[in-house]
Amino acid sequence: MKATTHQYWILWALSSVLIIVFLGFILFKGEDKTLFMPGPLTSGHHQIGVACETCHTEDFNTQKDFQDACESCHGDDREKPFDSHPKAKFTDPRNAALLEKLDVTQCKTCHSEHRPGITHKGGYTQPKDFCVHCHADIGNDRPSHKEMDFMSCNDAGCHNYHNNRALYTDFLVKHADEPVHLEKQRLPIKDYAQRLEELVEYPRDQFPIKPLSKEDVDVAKEHHGDAAIMEDWLATAHAKSGVTCEACHQTASLPADNADNNWNSHPDHKSCATCHDMEVEHFKKGKHGMRLASELSPMTPQLARLPMHQTSADKPLDCMSCHAAHHFDVKAAAVESCLGCHADEHSLAYKDSPHYALWQKELSGELPEGSGVSCASCHMPRIDTDVNDWMSRIVVSHNQNATLVPNEKMLRPACLHCHGLEFSINAISDTTLINNNFNGQPTFKTKSVDFAKEDQKRHEQKNN
Repeated sequence: MKATTHQYWILWALSSVLIIVFLGFILFKGEDKTLFMPGPLTSGHHQIGVACETCHTEDFNTQKDFQDACESCHGDDREKPFDSHPKAKFTDPRNAALLEKLDVTQCKTCHSEHRPGITHKGGYTQPKDFCVHCHADIGNDRPSHKEMDFMSCNDAGCHNYHNNRALYTDFLVKHADEPVHLEKQRLPIKDYAQRLEELVEYPRDQFPIKPLSKEDVDVAKEHHGDAAIMEDWLATAHAKSGVTCEACHQTASLPADNADNNWNSHPDHKSCATCHDMEVEHFKKGKHGMRLASELSPMTPQLARLPMHQTSADKPLDCMSCHAAHHFDVKAAAVESCLGCHADEHSLAYKDSPHYALWQKELSGELPEGSGVSCASCHMPRIDTDVNDWMSRIVVSHNQNATLVPNEKMLRPACLHCHGLEFSINAISDTTLINNNFNGQPTFKTKSVDFAKEDQKRHEQKNN
């Protein structure tokens, strides 16, 4: 029987109600709200795309709300001395006219999400020549830059808007004549074990710092009955520093005298943070851990946009993914854990590189600690970090984003421990060399150092 117009209207109304109910449920109760996205997210945020509320907070109505959402995650990274264009520079009344051209006090001016058609590397959405808004007359101040194209300001080896720490004139001149290989080629030595006694936050009242044996472990026997597990633990820095099984497996919020009932068989990053809070905080800011920071399930390689090994597609990424439970092999974590997932051209070329040859020599004892170059040496560099107002320590930065884009962010924390500045700039500016994992020499020379020397010479002549 042929449907009447009235029946069509009823069907349309019911369909509309069902669609509204469905969309309403997803909006207010569903975990994945990507259906409402106006466009894809950048590579920096796509892992947390299902958690819209991470950025789109309840009070997301004003310009300040937008800014607060950005600064809640990235605010610390924009503090001096790292930021070459801090907000304070533009809140100075003398620079008020510049804000009329480009309001750079607001992150969204240059970083707008959901706009893939105009998004450049690094997640910025301004035209590449945005420097011209403030530096149109740069040729008058620096003859070396006269008639240069503003489209090239942000090229590798030239200028970075936020992090110019290895590219400003004085630094370039200071390191201008360094050789390709420095006399001492060594990474900073990790000092966590040596600083334990000084760390106020360390739970030494529960776990006194002293070497332990199997007899020192006081926990229900069924939990450590596996002899292999015990042997793994006895060989670790944990056992040498007084860290028992309970440190990771005991549920901290429950009475410690009820170990059998409060045993956590699968401790996560929160357990690690009891002693390694700084490393965990770094981890949650990086691509591996940012989902955990948003209270989502761990990142898995299948969610990545880089090529990954299919055999690791469903592997959840947390502390144990790289460090492995009980034996916590930092050497394996520095290379094998990375290559177990990453299958991009750069990663696959690593074992044919001179860096890997040095790493093998360090592992065999032919070279001292810190002489080899692992994946972690560059992508998780050892940095001198303030722990509190009176001390700092060498921390392995578990935030891979901190050295990835732009390339020059890697210069000071990684490259310059072994190589001269000019060689390093040339190397990280060479796409072919990056892809083959630095197996060879740079094929061209970036002029940044020459320009800096010219400007320095001109400045000295002017003042004499």
